[in-house]
Amino acid sequence: MAQPGSVPASAAGVAGTPGLTPTAASEPAPPRPRRPLEPIEIAPTPLGYRVGKRLLDVAASGIGLIVTSPLLLGISAAVKATSPGPVLFRQERVGLGGRRFMAYKFRSMHVDADQGTHRDHIRELMQGEEVDAGTWKPIVEDPRVTRVGAFLRRSHLDELPQLVNILKGEMSLVGPRPPIPYEVELYEPWHRRRLSVVPGLTGLWQANGWGSLSFDEGVRLDLEYIERRSLWLDVRLIVQTLVQIVRGRQF
Repeated sequence: MAQPGSVPASAAGVAGTPGLTPTAASEPAPPRPRRPLEPIEIAPTPLGYRVGKRLLDVAASGIGLIVTSPLLLGISAAVKATSPGPVLFRQERVGLGGRRFMAYKFRSMHVDADQGTHRDHIRELMQGEEVDAGTWKPIVEDPRVTRVGAFLRRSHLDELPQLVNILKGEMSLVGPRPPIPYEVELYEPWHRRRLSVVPGLTGLWQANGWGSLSFDEGVRLDLEYIERRSLWLDVRLIVQTLVQIVRGRQF
């Protein structure tokens, strides 16, 4: 049955070049409909903690952008000089209550990298189709990653532009990492609770088991963070994450 507003093939033949019947190759594929997220209940947050957390986010991200500005310029130049394409990689992520926003990173992949590889990798990890699917970790020796991008990922410097997301209020310094929409499509109902708070640059999962836990185990840590949230816990996780980055631990 024809979709509303579509043109039947017979009519297209008449409206187009006389005597020619349009083929499947000449018709552009319809855009994939964006699957709307069901409403997600926001976790109740004490006013004092919410205000204190926001003040910490604004102060830290603002100062961080100023202090690291020479480094940001240097990384931008390195990315531009070693790989054609934009300096920043913008990717849609899912944040508080299922709201979508554009997260920023320094581009670490070739500009023509196939994003379907990551989608398949995530599906295999979440559905247990890989031999080592018990561990939530990035693709090993990903050929899509540039040489500069590999260094940026190892050092986590590719995440620095997300300080802008934090300054804008789309993210926080601490909270569950914001997922990609196609990850959320694979969520079980209880997984969705991790979207009930503002997503973060690091969290309890990243500081205590990233790369060594299954997805379900990691989500349980995210939910534990939601139950235990406090400014003291946030500061402790920030310090713990920074120490692990200095030691060279991969997330």
